[in-house]
Amino acid sequence: MTVREMSVSDTPALAAHAGGGDSPPPARPRSRRRRGLGWSGRLEVLLLAGPAVVFFVGFVILPVLMAAYYGFFRWSGFGPATEFVGLKNYITIFSDPNFQSALLHNAFIVVMSIVLQGPIAILLALLLNRKMRGQSVIRVLIFVPYVIAEVVVGTGFSLLLSTGGAANGMLEKLGLGGLAQDWLADPAIAIWTLMAILTWKYVGFAVILFLAGLQGIPEELYEAAAIDGASYWQIQRRIALPLLAPTLRIWAFLSIIGALQLFDLVYIIWGQYVSSVAGTNTMAIYMVVTGRNAGNFGYGNAVAVVIFVISLIVALFYQRFVLRRDTAGAITERGVQ
Repeated sequence: MTVREMSVSDTPALAAHAGGGDSPPPARPRSRRRRGLGWSGRLEVLLLAGPAVVFFVGFVILPVLMAAYYGFFRWSGFGPATEFVGLKNYITIFSDPNFQSALLHNAFIVVMSIVLQGPIAILLALLLNRKMRGQSVIRVLIFVPYVIAEVVVGTGFSLLLSTGGAANGMLEKLGLGGLAQDWLADPAIAIWTLMAILTWKYVGFAVILFLAGLQGIPEELYEAAAIDGASYWQIQRRIALPLLAPTLRIWAFLSIIGALQLFDLVYIIWGQYVSSVAGTNTMAIYMVVTGRNAGNFGYGNAVAVVIFVISLIVALFYQRFVLRRDTAGAITERGVQ
């Protein structure tokens, strides 16, 4: 019997389905359930993840909880905390003009870090993504400031930019003495001096990150666009930058969190007292001055909790509204095999 001569009645399953019979359609094969981890698998997970969980709980979760606890006390740092003050520390923090100015400085640093470092890093990354002589050397030179210790950077710039430092001395020798400024103490200039130092130090990290993202773009896309007659800058604007967007968002997130917690460079260059006068104090500097230096570690712990909560809220909002498009494709529904 050929295929054309075969009738529906020759196959009982098809006949019942076609004729509307009472016999149900053939059942789908049951999917196999994913087997759970055996004892060996559980032991392997425990050995691999256990140390990381212990360190994370001991050095992250527990200190945060302890800081939250001591934030409700007036505590000198020695002995048990017995002078309970409730929410007084937190009320004082948000009503203190010094903390408000420090918070505004952190917000300014967050915005200007992205505005200044982002375009510079993108242009350098696009330049270094092309084949040229000495490309490796240029990459190393751009990345070197990022790996230099903050103590070395802060000490060097504090000597370079002081009133009688090398920067003003060079301007005077070039006949530009009128441009000499008090780069570190003038409130109108100091915050921009800080931004220049931060840009010099951290732009190398952004360049390396963007280069990694650019090198992950297939060359076929560039070649197809060039064949269609697109210019170099049209290719970068239409192909490179859109495909680099996930890397840009990740870098911006790291830059925001780092700017909110900025402490070391400001502390080394301006110190804990000059920073408030020069207009470069940050929330972390405020925490040290009002907590440790004032002998009120309970208040300092409360400031630390506030900084943690602000950083957490910013991170959650950024994750929800900016990084959502990048993480949506990575999170897949867990199904059965």
